[in-house]
Amino acid sequence: FARAFRVRANTNIKGSDRRKLRSDVAAAFPTLSTEQLAELIPNKEELNVIKIYSHKGEAITVYMNHRNPILFEAEKVLYPTVYTLWVYPDLLPAFATWPPVLQKLAGGADLMLPGVVVPSSGLPRVQRGTLCAVTLLGNRAPVAVGVATMSTEEMLAAGMKGKGFAVLHTHLDHLWEYGDKSSPPTLAPLETAKESAGDEEELQGKEPVSSCSPEPEQHVDIRDLSLRDREPCAELLGQEELRENRAAEPAEDASTEDQQEAEDSRTPQEQMDALFNQCFFHALKCKVKKSDLPLLTSTFLGSHMFSCCPAGKQLDIKKSSYKKFSKFLQCMQHQKILQVKELSKGVESIVEVDWKHPDIKAFAVPEGFSSASAAQDSKSEDREQVYRAPEVIPLYGVSTKMIPLFQESGHRKGSILSSSEVRNIIINYVKSNELVDETNKNFVKVNAILCDCLLDKSEQDEISHLKWDELLSRCLERLQPLHQVTFFGQEPVVRKGNIEPIDISIAQRSSNKKVTIIKNLELYGLDPQCVANTLQQKVQASATITPAPGAKDRVQVQIQGNQIHHLAKMLLEEYQLPRKYIQGLEKAPKLGRKK
Repeated sequence: FARAFRVRANTNIKGSDRRKLRSDVAAAFPTLSTEQLAELIPNKEELNVIKIYSHKGEAITVYMNHRNPILFEAEKVLYPTVYTLWVYPDLLPAFATWPPVLQKLAGGADLMLPGVVVPSSGLPRVQRGTLCAVTLLGNRAPVAVGVATMSTEEMLAAGMKGKGFAVLHTHLDHLWEYGDKSSPPTLAPLETAKESAGDEEELQGKEPVSSCSPEPEQHVDIRDLSLRDREPCAELLGQEELRENRAAEPAEDASTEDQQEAEDSRTPQEQMDALFNQCFFHALKCKVKKSDLPLLTSTFLGSHMFSCCPAGKQLDIKKSSYKKFSKFLQCMQHQKILQVKELSKGVESIVEVDWKHPDIKAFAVPEGFSSASAAQDSKSEDREQVYRAPEVIPLYGVSTKMIPLFQESGHRKGSILSSSEVRNIIINYVKSNELVDETNKNFVKVNAILCDCLLDKSEQDEISHLKWDELLSRCLERLQPLHQVTFFGQEPVVRKGNIEPIDISIAQRSSNKKVTIIKNLELYGLDPQCVANTLQQKVQASATITPAPGAKDRVQVQIQGNQIHHLAKMLLEEYQLPRKYIQGLEKAPKLGRKK
């Protein structure tokens, strides 16, 4: 489920079907008790079944309980989801890996044996084809479900090399996103893993699979693990040992040349990962304050992390192993450094930071940066320079009435199309049905399907031909309006309806004073507090943030006087927002001589 799937149907399970499902689950997972089965497949609570198709076209059945997917069935085989495994963590034999590997698994990679941690008690005994869970070192809560590609004996005989598990589903994949998107619970391991690399070497009789040493030369060469993963690995050693390791790093490096040599030995992707980690911790330690929260993730990246980037270097999420900034933040959230929430649809904010986290406390500000001066940087200037307007693309969904016109091209109700795709589908439909008027090719003959889809009842007896442009405009008007918003470094988000413009209005207050009110800034990745601070400095007038009426989890900026001229200059020229996304600029005061 690393790629998107299509939902086909959603129905409630009743009576005998529910009893049969409970019987099938009992047969597939015999370790579940009667009470656990009744809890997983309840008698009276709502239990839904959803038919979906994966990106490969495979038919998948998903069972939903409490709005979370609990089981999925493919080729008549039942599999638990991570939501179920968090409740019953010992349901499947579990194999542990390092936290950074999760990002690769969620992206569609299988788990390779070099990434499997071998505990002192040995690996669980499984056969080829056994359904297994994957956990992260230090936490017993499973984060992935996969099938063993070889038995335990074969794994050991192969020297723990090659592909170990074909991964079917993970935390952070699209099936997980179909639930409440909760994070794995923290469950203590049944056995404390050995932390000494030397002990692991003796236990395995081979070169150590895991090394938490900060030296690149000693880091494990795992296919999907980069040097940026040293930080999460070091976290497992505990705060005291972590500080010792970090303190020992300069002593171990013979000279600046050696440091440069070690850095140059890393791939460009690993260097970008390390740069993101450095700027992330630098920004949290020196730039962000508790009073800044909640903080838009786009503002955190553009205003704080960018300003912490060393001279001569540039942050580029596409060149990192994360590919998207949201994935990077999910990794940091998994390490319990911060918490990210979607306060308004499609717009994520950092709502909580653990400033006592050992990684933040142990981070040392690089030379050339001053912690005191960094905290006093002009936030408004930084934000103005680095803000990037989101890319907004209008999209269209196939409505029930338009299905006859689009089903010939293989589209169903809810299919999402761009305007160019709609245009091509209409052109192909007209040509394939020979509807172009022979006498005037600027007109299209209206057949029964076009009549039902595009004409009102009063027009159906009067209109027999339509011009090409009118045909296309009528089609777009009758499709469901959608839009896709892409913020810099983040995954595109598709929302219903047309995007709301930034709304600027003038209101009258007591003593005949006017105030300028700005709404919907969050939809465009703009931090309302940042805009308020910037305007206040520009016009030397009081600016405040208040809850936006009728809009949950949104705020509005209110500033004294009619400041639309200054606001227009900032939004259009400095932030480079298109004029079509700003409403109310015409209310600016007219410039002229005072009488």
